[in-house]
Amino acid sequence: MRSNSLIEKDRAHYFHPVVPIRAHEKRGVTVMQSGQGVFLTDSEGNELLDGFAGLWCVNAGYGHENVVAAATEQMQRLPYATGYFHFGSEPAIELAAKLAELSPGDLDHVFFTLGGSDAVDTVIRMVRYYFNARGESSKKHFIALEKGYHGSSSNGAGLTALPVFHDKFDLPMQWQHHIASPYPYRNEAISDEEIIAQGVANLKAKVAELGAENTAAFIMELVQGSGGVIVPPEGYAKAMQDTCRELGILFIVDEVITGFGRTGPMFGCEHEGLTPDFLTTAKGLTSGYAPMGAVFVSDGVYQTIADAAPEGVPFGHGFTYSGHPVSAAVALEVIKLYEGGMIENSKTVGAYFEAQLKTLLDHPLVGDVRAKGLLAAVEIVTDKSTKAKPAKEMNVAARLAKAGYENGVIFRAFADDVIGLAPPICITETEVDLLITRLRATLNTLLDLKG
Repeated sequence: MRSNSLIEKDRAHYFHPVVPIRAHEKRGVTVMQSGQGVFLTDSEGNELLDGFAGLWCVNAGYGHENVVAAATEQMQRLPYATGYFHFGSEPAIELAAKLAELSPGDLDHVFFTLGGSDAVDTVIRMVRYYFNARGESSKKHFIALEKGYHGSSSNGAGLTALPVFHDKFDLPMQWQHHIASPYPYRNEAISDEEIIAQGVANLKAKVAELGAENTAAFIMELVQGSGGVIVPPEGYAKAMQDTCRELGILFIVDEVITGFGRTGPMFGCEHEGLTPDFLTTAKGLTSGYAPMGAVFVSDGVYQTIADAAPEGVPFGHGFTYSGHPVSAAVALEVIKLYEGGMIENSKTVGAYFEAQLKTLLDHPLVGDVRAKGLLAAVEIVTDKSTKAKPAKEMNVAARLAKAGYENGVIFRAFADDVIGLAPPICITETEVDLLITRLRATLNTLLDLKG
């Protein structure tokens, strides 16, 4: 009865993010009740392997009492402290210092947000401020990748390059531009080197079109998450960074998904030794136990911004919950888990995960398997030789999600016939085997797609 009551209340009042609204009203909500490790239990008692870590975020897994205790202690001692007016709190200060210690390059300054979307919006505002402070006020244009995702807030959603985030929202804006995604599986290039060269040429061409004097920055995910977990070739990001430096534009890395062990190391930047001007994070920062995001700002950018305003005039950007002490306390405790063995687990089990996923390539419906550590995708096709996609009326995404749930596994069923996977980085090899078994069983329910 309780579950039915919740379903009706949800249907009447809860405006959900990123769902087909009328379809959700008809279907009804699925209520989650508890979690432990990599498993969730719903309101009907079904246990499910969470192959998507909530929303790419519960990196440490569920049920860590030390994290709960840290939040409880901080909430009892000091549940809130502002970062405005020269105030601060111990957890926020310690977290900023810890993140600066862990960060690549000279990303020594940390601005706290509530999540990834407002982290991207924060970067946009900081980039504008930076160039205005330098007297380069014509540099307004931003470039991102097609199939990229950079949040769904007013500015970030325009840098996002997925149609559902633009349609009827009057996006993208005139200063937001996109160049082709590398997307190796559906790229006509015959080598990784050619894909990298394409990326560099596309970026240079777009900057030439806009004018270097008018172009502010290029932003990219190291793995394109919501666009279908697209893994660029090794060396792609470094080449794009070098091109930005050559062209005199800022290089922004969005690590909202890839940060905190998701691809193996603490930050995805470590794979190629990247040193961006800005880096955005969220999700794994607190393992989803509390809302929080962070913008890492390079020292050169920070010093320019800090020197720009007349003495005593504040930097006019902030949020009520920036550096929230409870969220910061949670993040500090979660980072201890990462450093205490989970990063190493992500590296070793991530390699095993990649290898086991590739065994699905023998399935009649699997055209591509791509992965970077514990971040992966399985792309569905009806013809492997032509890479033909299923017809839209086959409703593959909804069927996959339903079949997965019935087989005891949760994943992201993207609308373009891609299964997204991002299990908690505490996952074991035995649990990986279980995930693969349940995933294969799920794929088998769609064999009718082959006719």
